[in-house]
Amino acid sequence: MLSARYDRALLMASELHRKQKRKGCGVPYLAHLLSVSALVIEHGGDEDQAIAALLHDAVEDQGGLPTLARIREEFGNRVAEMVRDCSDSEGGENKAPWPERKRAYISHIATKSEDALLITVADKIHNVRSIFADYQVLGEKLWGRFTGKRDGTLWYYRELEKAFVARKGSAQIEALVKEFSATVKQLPGD
Repeated sequence: MLSARYDRALLMASELHRKQKRKGCGVPYLAHLLSVSALVIEHGGDEDQAIAALLHDAVEDQGGLPTLARIREEFGNRVAEMVRDCSDSEGGENKAPWPERKRAYISHIATKSEDALLITVADKIHNVRSIFADYQVLGEKLWGRFTGKRDGTLWYYRELEKAFVARKGSAQIEALVKEFSATVKQLPGD
């Protein structure tokens, strides 16, 4: 069961991401965070993992290291380390260029903690599901909303798939990886 800690994390996520929307559409960003947290819970994650799933983008998108310190103070080291492990940067204006961040993120899959791996796969499966659904409606216009455009975005998700398959994880993670792989294969070809 989830405790009042989860409620506090939900409030923090809502506060931090209140003005943020999903790329290229009007969907509140909180919908993504809720979806990722639900996937984590449905695949055996514990409360700390569910909390970290709600906050997994807070550092890179909403305040950097001061936000990480706030998460650590409110929810403890384990949650904070999972959030850090799921981030592709420490936020701010000094982010590395998109291709460099994505290559580093893919490389990090091999050494990511099992705790954070569940959140990462849940995050990426929700992203790729959303991309696939939006592609069905928008077609090729979809790619304009992404920094990597069509080729970079497809490259990123296909490389993530290879990294997830090579990494291996718990049975719950492997079930998510299978779904992720099936969805990536439905994206348009080269």
